[in-house]
Amino acid sequence: MAARRTAAAAPGGDTESSPLDAFCPLDELMPWSVRPLRPGRTWVSGPDPAALRARWERLAAAGAEERERLFAPTRSRTPHTSVAALPGHSTGTARFARAPGPCPDPVRVLHGPYDEQWLLPDHRLIDAARPELWRVADGRQLFAVEHGAVPEDSGPALSVTALLPDGYSPAGRPGRIRPLFRRPGGTEANLAPGLPELLRGRLGGGADPDVFTPEAVLAWVLAAARPSPAGPLVPLPGDGEVWAAGVALGRELTRLQTRGGRDGERPRLPGGRRPYVRAALPARPGELSYDAGDEALTAGEGRIAPVPAAAWEFTAGGVRVLERWFRLRAAAAAGLRTDGEVPDGLDAVGARGWTREWTSELLELITVLALVDGAAGRRKELAARLDAGPLIGPAELRSAGVLPAPARSRRPASVLGHQEEGPDGQFALL
Repeated sequence: MAARRTAAAAPGGDTESSPLDAFCPLDELMPWSVRPLRPGRTWVSGPDPAALRARWERLAAAGAEERERLFAPTRSRTPHTSVAALPGHSTGTARFARAPGPCPDPVRVLHGPYDEQWLLPDHRLIDAARPELWRVADGRQLFAVEHGAVPEDSGPALSVTALLPDGYSPAGRPGRIRPLFRRPGGTEANLAPGLPELLRGRLGGGADPDVFTPEAVLAWVLAAARPSPAGPLVPLPGDGEVWAAGVALGRELTRLQTRGGRDGERPRLPGGRRPYVRAALPARPGELSYDAGDEALTAGEGRIAPVPAAAWEFTAGGVRVLERWFRLRAAAAAGLRTDGEVPDGLDAVGARGWTREWTSELLELITVLALVDGAAGRRKELAARLDAGPLIGPAELRSAGVLPAPARSRRPASVLGHQEEGPDGQFALL
């Protein structure tokens, strides 16, 4: 039925032969994308910023031979590699072997859609840091991160974050990173040229103009995109009411995934449903388990309740989010790898037991997962309305000249007059 309804779209709507033909590839709607970060060494990131500082100090204080071993050299990075500073960070550009400099303050990054971790922002330590992402990461930027298609996973096709994302799913699959803006300061949206104007003309009527801003388009993508082996596909409705409903849902999902946004209130469950620590988690909590009858998470003597079953069962990329989040930190607290083995080198530096900050983050993660799951019904309703059509599909976008996006829109924008320190203190204009 969906295919026939789509083929019989209203005048001005798309008339392709199948529902998926009437969906637009995200790669066409947001043309500029960046591959995931490639650290090259595991010790430069993790859940505990104090551990990262301890690793830096250990490396910087080591002798030449020991430093070479601890560094974990690759073809891209050794202690003798000279590279430019990361945009926005005044870390050293001299060879690490000659002048390590002071430890840079670790920065928050997103690992997978719900795991906020820390990274040492020093270009000399990271094989492929993707400087073009750091250059546009500011107070206006939002990043869409693709999850990759996983069989029988009904979750969203992508997530949105205000943090710099590393571009990996919870299962470790790489996904493209698509910044919303191509330049610092929230200028030049990373959208197919003319797309917001076409949507406003087709769907606007008396609608609030705020539902056609770049942020609104990204909200729609978050709410409506569907996974496919070739990358997320985005249905664009031919009905202004459907568009407004999807934008409202996407904005709520964005608020939750960004933990309330930069200036918003942190997400909270209704009174009586908020999770609390009933018994403190031990320094080395071991395995995490869930008691469905009591709605409680337990780890050793630690206990948190109430925890909605939806939060415990929540998956992303085919992986149970709470379990993986907890396993990474429990291993770090014990100074172990996630497989229980003792790590080598700098990965073994910095274990200091379970931290109070992790407990607070766990409570917030439970809240976010429960609230995101609570929006699943609205996502299904939106999908049903889209399947009923009409849609604005690729044919109409091509006819209007919105697609194909010009080749230049797939490349990073130049930032003229923007100085950044190059290798060994040199400067260049970008």
